[in-house]
Amino acid sequence: MSLLTSIHTGRTAQPPRLMVYGQEGVGKSTFAAQAPEAVFIQTEDGLGQIDCAKFPLCETFRDVLAQLTDLRDEAHDFKTVALDSLDWLERLIHDDICSAYGVNSIEKADGGYGKGYVHALTHWRTVLGLLDDLRARGMAIILLAHAKIERFEDPENPAYDRYLPRLHKTASALITEWADAVLFAQRRLRVSKEGQRTVAAPIGPDGGERLLRTVGGPGCVAKNRYALPSELPLNFEALLPHLTPNA
Repeated sequence: MSLLTSIHTGRTAQPPRLMVYGQEGVGKSTFAAQAPEAVFIQTEDGLGQIDCAKFPLCETFRDVLAQLTDLRDEAHDFKTVALDSLDWLERLIHDDICSAYGVNSIEKADGGYGKGYVHALTHWRTVLGLLDDLRARGMAIILLAHAKIERFEDPENPAYDRYLPRLHKTASALITEWADAVLFAQRRLRVSKEGQRTVAAPIGPDGGERLLRTVGGPGCVAKNRYALPSELPLNFEALLPHLTPNA
């Protein structure tokens, strides 16, 4: 039989793989809790005020793997898994590698010279493989991370600061490539001059309007495979229609 008969056309309906990052308190966990039938895997203790389903706090990398494996193998009705957060998971990964090599820093693992970060990528690929298994089971994936500001040396323009996920650059690159969308959560700000000072104030009540940036630019790293508008409200219901093949 010719392989030409196996060719498919059109969009394929698959659950999304999202990474959402932003500064503390912007509403990332609340956003993930709005997803259909969500369950959280916690690597940091920050869900106490959110009404959601959650596993016990993970204290080791093996705890994370065990919870993901149970979601893959056991019967349940959850439709979304939210991992909160990636940067605290990275700490558990580094701790696991340091323990294996009997060192107290990822920089010293396996003799140093960046080898610890190479081993960390193997751990990350294990996590992403389990998440892909959950996706094959029909679950949406939401990965949450905090943001950091880093200087970007642009070869075509003067250097500037931009927001990035608070992860080692190799892990960030791996997850960014894997994800269907990398979304930056932020408050909309009004910037003004007061004498010699530049002042930024949130726009709107209750700490300001919160939004998702879906397209990368000088200010942040972002991307998507859904032809999303460049900005959306930080609300899962606003995003959901754009994630379906018929949207």
